[in-house]
Amino acid sequence: MKLAKAAKHHYIVLMNLTILALGEIVGKPGIYTVKEGLKTLKETRHIDFIMANGEGTTGGFGIGKNHSIYLRKIGIDAISTGEKTYYKKDMVDHLRHAPYIVRPANYPPGNPGRGWSVLDAGDKKIGVITLLGQAGFQRVHLGNPFLLLPSLVERIQTITPYIILQFHAATTAEKRAMFFHADGTLSAVIGTHAKAITSDAQIFPRKTAVITDNGRCGSINSVGGLDPEIEIRKFLTQIPERSADCWDDLEMQGVLFELDESGKAVSIETLRIPVKTPEKEM
Repeated sequence: MKLAKAAKHHYIVLMNLTILALGEIVGKPGIYTVKEGLKTLKETRHIDFIMANGEGTTGGFGIGKNHSIYLRKIGIDAISTGEKTYYKKDMVDHLRHAPYIVRPANYPPGNPGRGWSVLDAGDKKIGVITLLGQAGFQRVHLGNPFLLLPSLVERIQTITPYIILQFHAATTAEKRAMFFHADGTLSAVIGTHAKAITSDAQIFPRKTAVITDNGRCGSINSVGGLDPEIEIRKFLTQIPERSADCWDDLEMQGVLFELDESGKAVSIETLRIPVKTPEKEM
């Protein structure tokens, strides 16, 4: 917070915008973790806007319509996706009617859904962009995110100075390159996909907040939030098998960052909030 002089002897209080970016929500344990974790966090911190990566919400692979609606009801303002955007059939049509869900903008033109969206945060507006990296994805090969980003930013800057990119990418090198590419033009670049929170949350020289990966919401004692025994067996046998939820050691992970009135980052911190496992699993 700071004071801006409006007239003689009068000042306007300028409040920073506080944004929570949650890590990838994995399965029903992840949904439960977010629901319970947000109760605790909202009691102790003032948060203006909450976004989350929903790529693994439905069984660890994609997100279904009902789960997206439920996440919205429990307080998520924006849901981003990744290479599994269209894994659930009911989401293909639902994307047309859900401006709070932001799929990668570098999917082919005309694909269902929005690659960017401007959403309300009280009396302010937040621009949210999602882009998919080019390395490491076997099933999806999208357009160059580095070439696409400047035109998206230019368009959103006519509406709001608060612009956040969720960069869903497989390699640290590609994420770091994006940080430098975007520094000074975006408020924040949040890396996702690895589902393992990193310790490199920082503010770049031109005041863009970044982190390589903001982790996951769900089981920490697991393989990416999923049952270890099944995931190990798939490596050993090479036989496809349905993954299963894991409820061990639940934790809500993410980053909390503040933006000033010009959209520049002034702080960023990682969050790891333990959540008690319910006596009866959902």
